[in-house]
Amino acid sequence: MQSRKANYFNQFPVARVVLLLAGFTAVGIPTAILLAPDAFYASYGISLGQDVNLANEMKAPMGLLVAAGLLMLAGAVRADMTIAALAIATSVYVSYGLSRVTSFAIDGLPNGALVGAAAFELMLGATCLVLLLRARSTNSLIETSFRRRT
Repeated sequence: MQSRKANYFNQFPVARVVLLLAGFTAVGIPTAILLAPDAFYASYGISLGQDVNLANEMKAPMGLLVAAGLLMLAGAVRADMTIAALAIATSVYVSYGLSRVTSFAIDGLPNGALVGAAAFELMLGATCLVLLLRARSTNSLIETSFRRRT
């Protein structure tokens, strides 16, 4: 007999695929920034120069993003972590996307690659939010029906 969480996990394989995408993105990009920041930012037309303080500030939040990405990946392979991973992915991607949109309103539009990054983050965050809401409602239904049987 399958557990309740495994049942959800098998019902919504799209959540696993989305969490894999979110997780690999959240691990890959910060890793690139940590290891080769000049090359990474040059792809967006940004020059960091030789400012050690700026490099430190740019790299500081990357550990948090790698950790969040690893949790997303864990949620893609472990049913008991799926809901938490979707919540983390929603928080990371929606907050990044909305922060970029706020910057667009205050500072103006950056180059197209950064606008594209905002669109990607908002779409992925919205997808994670929809999956999270579905997972929570399905989990509630599964728990309710499980309690009735016991």
